[in-house]
Parts: sequence; C-alpha cells; structure tokens
Amino acid sequence: PPLHISFLKEHYSSLWLTELKRTTYSQRSHAVDDLERLTNALADRYRIEREIGAGGMATVYLAEDLKHERQVAIKVLKAEIAAAVGADRFLAEIKTTANLQHPHILPLHDSGEADGTVFYVMPYVEGESLRDRLGRERQLPVDEAVRLAIDLAESLDYAHGQGVVHRDIKPANILLHSGRPLIADFGIALATGVAGEGRLTETGLSVGTPSYMSPEQATGDQLVGPATDIYSLACVLHEMLVGEPPFTGTTAQAILGKIIAGEPTSSRTQRKSVPPNVDAAISRALEKLAADRFASGADFAKALADPGFRHGEDAAMAGLAAGPWKALSLVTLVLLTAASVLAVAGWLKPEPEPPLVIRYPLGQFSEEAMLTCYGTSLALSPDGSRLVYVGPDGEGGLALWLKEHDEAHARRIPGTEGIQQPFFFPDGERVGLLSLGTGDTDRTIRVLSLDNGQLVTLADSGFNRNGATVGHDGAIYLMGRGDGETNLVRLSPATGALEPVTKLASGEHGHIHPQLLPGGRGLLFTVQRESYRLADAASAVVDLETGEHRILVEGAAMTRYAPTGHLVYVRTDGVLMAAPFDEEKLALTGEAVPLFGGVFVGDGQDASFGVDLALSENGTLVYTTQKVERREDRRLVWVSRAGGARVLDPDWIAPFESVALSPDGGRLAVTIGLNENTDIWIKELDRGPHSLVTLTDGMNRRPRWARDGRSVTFISDRGGNRDLFTKRADGLGDARAVLDLEADVDEASLSPDGEWFVYRTGTEHFQRDVFAWRVGTDPETALPVSVLPEVDEYAPTLSPDGRHLAYVSTESGRSEVWVRPFPEVDAGRWQISVNGGTEPVWAPNGEELFYRDEGSLIAVAVETTPTFSRGEATALFSTAEYFLQDVYPAYDVAPDGQSFIMIYASDPDAGVEIIVVENFLEELKERVGG
Repeated sequence: PPLHISFLKEHYSSLWLTELKRTTYSQRSHAVDDLERLTNALADRYRIEREIGAGGMATVYLAEDLKHERQVAIKVLKAEIAAAVGADRFLAEIKTTANLQHPHILPLHDSGEADGTVFYVMPYVEGESLRDRLGRERQLPVDEAVRLAIDLAESLDYAHGQGVVHRDIKPANILLHSGRPLIADFGIALATGVAGEGRLTETGLSVGTPSYMSPEQATGDQLVGPATDIYSLACVLHEMLVGEPPFTGTTAQAILGKIIAGEPTSSRTQRKSVPPNVDAAISRALEKLAADRFASGADFAKALADPGFRHGEDAAMAGLAAGPWKALSLVTLVLLTAASVLAVAGWLKPEPEPPLVIRYPLGQFSEEAMLTCYGTSLALSPDGSRLVYVGPDGEGGLALWLKEHDEAHARRIPGTEGIQQPFFFPDGERVGLLSLGTGDTDRTIRVLSLDNGQLVTLADSGFNRNGATVGHDGAIYLMGRGDGETNLVRLSPATGALEPVTKLASGEHGHIHPQLLPGGRGLLFTVQRESYRLADAASAVVDLETGEHRILVEGAAMTRYAPTGHLVYVRTDGVLMAAPFDEEKLALTGEAVPLFGGVFVGDGQDASFGVDLALSENGTLVYTTQKVERREDRRLVWVSRAGGARVLDPDWIAPFESVALSPDGGRLAVTIGLNENTDIWIKELDRGPHSLVTLTDGMNRRPRWARDGRSVTFISDRGGNRDLFTKRADGLGDARAVLDLEADVDEASLSPDGEWFVYRTGTEHFQRDVFAWRVGTDPETALPVSVLPEVDEYAPTLSPDGRHLAYVSTESGRSEVWVRPFPEVDAGRWQISVNGGTEPVWAPNGEELFYRDEGSLIAVAVETTPTFSRGEATALFSTAEYFLQDVYPAYDVAPDGQSFIMIYASDPDAGVEIIVVENFLEELKERVGG
C-alpha cells in the first residue's frame, strides 16, 4: 500500500543519509589523520600550512621548505592509490622525472615515504591552472592558445627525448605562470602508469582523463608512447580554441566510445578565426592511429607555427596561398601519376579509388557585393572550369570577375560595371547577365562572350531579378513582371517574346531562382510567400507540359539538381540538404540528409532570398559562406581582461546599441534597434529571458541603472524632443520624465546618492556640452561642467563614490578622456588619455578608469585620496571586432572589474568567402547514397 511505500522510502532515505554522514565523517577523519601523520613525520624538513587542492590520486598541501626557505607544494598519494601501485615501485619510478629540466616542466624537488604516506614535492607556483582559466573564460585568444600549445609541444618533445611520457596531459595539469605554461604531475602520471596501471584498473581507477585520452588509452593499451601525449595536447588546444574538448559526453563510457569510433569536429568549423594550419595540425594530432600522428612534439610545434601546413584532404591544396586553384598543376600531376601506376598494375586494383573531395576558399569579397545582387552573385560553367562572380571594381562599384580553373588568379571582365546576377549558357562560353537600373522596370538581359568580350543586349523590359536558367535551345527562364503578377517566364531566343511559365498560387508572392532540369520536362524554383519572410520560403517544381507546380520542400531558399539524381537545397538557416529525386515523376523519393551548414542566405529584404550556390555537371560545387553577419546582426559577449571572449547567449542576435549592467551584475539593460527606432530591454544573465521595458515607437536608448537596481533611466523622444525618463526595470507602470529641457538631452548619468544628474546636450560637432543638475531644483539652474566654445564635450560618467566626473573633450584637437572633481568641477582637471580616447567607464571599485583608443580597451589606474592622481595605463585587448558607439559607451564592466560586456559586430571591411568543393558528388553519394 502507498503508506508502506512511503514508510520504506522515509526509512531507507534516513539510513542512506546516516551512511553518507558516517562515510563522509570517516573520510574526513582519515584525511585529518593523514595530515597529522605527515606533519609530524616531515616536521624537520617542511612546515605544512594548509591543504590547497585534491584530485583523484593525490591531495596537495602548501608547505615551507625549511632548509631552502621557499614555498613548495607537497602532493600526498591517496592511500588506495599507494596500496594499488606499491610505494617502493612508485618512488623508484618517480626518480626518473627528477632529471627533467625544462622551462615549461614543473620540476620534482623531493619524494619519499613518511609514516605510511607516499609523497613528492614540487615548487609552489603563483597563478592558476589552465583548467581554472578555461572555466572562467571558456575560450582563449587564438594567438595565445597557439603560443601556449607550441611551448607545451616543445616541452613534451624534450621529455619524450628523455624517455618520459606524461600520459595525463589535461588543462588541470597545466599551470600558468607569468603568461607561460608549466606541465605538472609528470611524476604521478608516469609512476602510476609504469608501476601499477594494471592494478589501478582492477580497482576501478585508470591513468588519464576521459576527455583527453588517446584512442590507445581508451582501448586499455598500457604500452602508450609519445603519440599519446601529442593526442592529449591536441585535445587541450582544441578546447582552448572552441571551448570544449573534441569529444564530450554525459558519462566516461560515452566519451571513450566517441574517442574510439567517432570523428572530431574541425576547430575551424566552430571558430572561423582559427588559422587553417592550426586546424590541420590539430586534425593530424587527433588521428586514430598513433603512427598517423606527428612523430614528435617538435613536429607538432613546427606545424602550428607554419602557415602553409595542411593535412589530409586539405594537404593537396597547400599551395593555394597565392591564389585559388594554384595547386591545380600539383593535383593534376598527382592524379596523372596515380593513373599511370594504376594502368601498369591495374589488375591489383580492379576498382579504382574514388576522386578526392577537395575544399578550399577562393577568396574573401565585399559583403555589400553579395547583398546588392538581389539574388545570386556567382555562376559556374556546366563543366566546372569557369566561375564568374560579382566583386569590387576598384572604384567603389561592382563588376564581374572571371576565374578560370587552370589560372592562378581571377581577372576583372571589362565593361561589366554595374552588371549583376550572372548565369551560364549550356556551351560554357557565354554568360547571361541581369542588371538592375535606376527605375523599377529598368532591367536588362545581356549576353557576354567570354572568348572575345562581346556584350549583346537581348531584352530590356518585362522581367525581374532573382536568377535565370538557360535551356539547350537558348530559351531563358527567369522571373517576369506583368498583369499584377510576378511569376516565371520564358524568353524566346527567336522572337524575344516573354511567355508565361508559372502562375502564382494563393499566398504566393513570387517565383525565383529557377533551374531547368536536364531532361527539360521540369523547372525547379523557390516560392516566396506573401509574408515575404525567409522562413516561409519553399522549394517547388513546375511541369512544363502542364504548367502545374507543386511544393517539394518547405523552408528551402534555393534548390539545385545534382547529376546523381538528387536535389540539393539550401534551408533557410543556411544548411545544405540533399534528397533523392525522380526527374520523370518530378517528385522526391526519399528522406533528406543534411550535408553541412554555413551557406550564405539573404534575409528576404536586403537580398531578396539571395543564395550564392552553383553546382556543375561534373560535380564542382561553389557557394558563399556566412563568414560574417550583416552589421546589424550583433551578439553580446563577455570579454576577459586578456581578451578571451565568450558569447553571453548564442541565441540572442539583434542590433544592440548600448549596454548597462545592473549593480549586482545579474541583469543587463540593453538598447536594441537602428537609427531612430530603438527600445530598452532587460536581460537576465546569462541565458535567462529578456523582456521589453519601453513600449513606444521612436527612440528609447542609453539606459542607466538606479543604485537599487529597481529602475532605469533612459533617453526618449516620446515628448517631441529628446528628454530623460525613468521606468521600473520590471516594465510595470509608465515611464516618467525626469529632466525635460528645451534642448535635446542625449545622455545622462545619475550620481550614486541619487542627488545629481550629469548630462550632455547637443548633437552637432562643436555644440555638445556637459552639465550637472541637482535633482529637485530648477533645470535652468544646471551647472555647466564644460562648455568651451568650438569644443565638443560628451560621455559624462560619475565615479562610484560620486566624487569625480569623467568625460571626453576635443579641446586638445582630438578626443581625449578628462576627469574633474565633482560637484566642484572647477577645482581641478586631469587628462587621462594621451593618444586619443573615448567611451570612459569607471571600474566598480573606483580604482580604475577604462576607455577606448583607436584599437584597444585601455585601463588606467587612478587614486582618489587624498587627491586625484593618474597611474599607469595598460592596453587590455583589441576592440576591433566590437561595436563602437564613439560618443557614448557601448560596453560595461562587471562588478569584479575583471570582465566586460561588449557588443560583437561584424567588421565592415570584411566580407563573405567563396568556397570551392571539387568532386562534391563523391561526398554526396557517400552521405545520401546512389
């Protein structure tokens, strides 16, 4: 009965708690006894101060070496480990590590047995472990991570040369001291492995940590060598770059299973800033077979430092540094050589090896070029030997570029300035061009001969943009305009007449991105819905005999036919999919399979569902990647003082403009919007919900928190001109005007005691001025802080104690950060920045002032008592990738002063990348079948 079950649960829960308390008490008692015995036994040599850490195999104590008057770390092997390994054998083996003398290896000072406890002594290092830092920052700057890995690889190479293998390389065993790494625990890892791994395994313990174990360790091989350490170091480097080891799981068994049978994800796939050679070096170091990894740590370090290093499929393209397809001759030579060998000894291999799938970037191009093409910006000839794409013309405009497969560099096609949306004719020698003029109907179709450069106009009205395709009879299928409908039409090569091909169904707005199927019976295209939302787009096919069309796939932005009998389509989230397709029935015949992500997809407004993807008949695939987001696609990130960045909430992408952390650091007030249409949102950190605070149209921006965290002040134009308002942070109630002036108020900062506001008026250059207003007094009596003629003053912010005011002034001829006492602003003045500075923000403890110069976030130490003084300035990290507000801080500092909320923004000078995949059909067949 339920009553009995309840009684049993309560009874056995009580027994379990009693046993847990007894066991915990017993463990603590043993620990106290061990410490007491150790203290007494080593009293003449070491004075033990306190426990500083504990792991699965040892407990660590901070002690003073009495003879040498230095601090040391004493590691005491746990009793069960010592029993399993054997004290004598452990101490005999650990002596080997005493001879390791390398700047990046923590040396062994002493070892022995004292009153039944086995111990060894190492230097005590001030600093933290790599595990501690990754736990705080998750990812390190790429340059720093690579530098640390090179140091570690060189130290492992030294140890391996001495015949010593660590066997347990992991972040917890890497100490960071003055920016340099030190490998710890060479002794315990080696000694326990050599002396007693078999017995350790019997007790349920093993040498190595699952996430960093090599495949040979994961399968229980006890004869591991240097390749194991190289594998583990690659796992550590992978984590430093992307935030987690190559293989993760909820249990140790799950992790080991993935190590043995799984394939790691490329670090460059997860973090685009990882250099290709670093990604290739990690890939080789993570090979399943030890013999396929680097022969030494020195080779690993060399590969990490060599920009030209490649591995696996990418190795064939290692010569591409000076231009795309530069390695063609090398690849051709390799293939021809292989073909010759097979011709001589073909009877040994009756089945030829499939062609190698090769990926490489063609180059990086203006994102603006991709966005203004209103559809596609590249085209590939049927045989895959010619690529035409839209790129910069060198004079601020756009033009077409031609890349021949057997040429190292692309060349601009003369006379194609302003022409967009190229598409190839079946002969591969002519390119059709769609251009968009100044008027809504000023559109032209031209044909360009790539052999002689001749440009001929075919038609100049009755059609729209968004792609075109050509049949073998020369007919062009494209998007038409007429009779209030937008659909696909056929341009006759003989008469130039436009014949309707599709009709819009209910809820459809347009038919775009057409591709004629090889048999000529059907035409693939993308359906735009009346919502004009990218998410509502769909793939469709029209039967050219009946004129009827039907939807094939919802949520598809572009579809192309592959010669293998598959449809390859791009989902609206940029994932490339493939599914088997019957060309006769014009129907899908199987489930779709994802191939890879990151294909560039326009948002339906700026780019009209633009997708850059082309697939040739010989299996060459070309597409553009989402290398950077558009400028309004921003993310909030935590950035450490060293520059390590961690995305606050990966799912929150918006046009963020300014941020303000609540006094307790638990919430974030942000401005979201563009130009004059902005709102204030409150976000629960880190991945909590976000809610809208302001509910009016127009401008609501630049929030500041009240000291109690219950409300925010912000600038709003809801009253006509821009004034200062306040509202509850939970969004309840109405906003209340705080400061209503005839002049526009564009930023304001409240003093900690709530008695003063410092604010800035004016928007034009040389008209911005800073004032201080005591709450409750007539605003007309506000005190001018800095109102120098022909000088801009802006970005006022009060120190945490309210006694000093920082602001920016151009009185020296450029923007510099200054500080004045407050409220007696005329009692002194100190220049803080010396080489230009904007966006000042005080550290919460008032002991530092941060600001941005042209490329970095600067920290300046300040003293406020007994008088104000400026200390040393330190450049913390580059701010090139972060949104610049200039006249108002676009970042904030955490309560501990050790990290910052920044707005990550795309580099306006960066662009998308064109990626080439040769022999793509082999990958398609392997993934989908056929």
